[in-house]
This record gives sequence, C-alpha cells and structure tokens, in this order.
Amino acid sequence: MADGTIRQLAPHWGVMFVLMFAMLAAVDRILGPPPLLLSIALVLAVAFGYPLVVRALGVAPPVWQRS
Repeated sequence: MADGTIRQLAPHWGVMFVLMFAMLAAVDRILGPPPLLLSIALVLAVAFGYPLVVRALGVAPPVWQRS
C-alpha cells in the first residue's frame, strides 16, 4: 500500500476499531457477555457496513470511492 493510501485510511480504520469496541461494550452491558458468533457478526457488520455508510454520506476517502 502506498504511503498516501495508508494516510487516507488510517482515520477510518481508527473509527471502525472504536465503533467495534463500543458496539461490543454496549451489547455486553445490555445483554451480558455475547456469544462468540454474535461478537463476530457485530464486528463483520461494522467492517462491511462502515464503508457503505461513509460512501453514502459522501465522506469516504478517495480509495473507497467507486468509479
């Protein structure tokens, strides 16, 4: 990956990482410790959903823009 690409994506990776932990913490607080499969599903939902939402809002980095 080029240095510019990493610089574009680093803030979004950070936001996704924090969002994943926040969702897992919220589920843990509300329902108790989630089963492993639920945890994996939440992480995957954020990992695949975040770029879609960012593109829809128009704030995606250029490397995530669709041609």
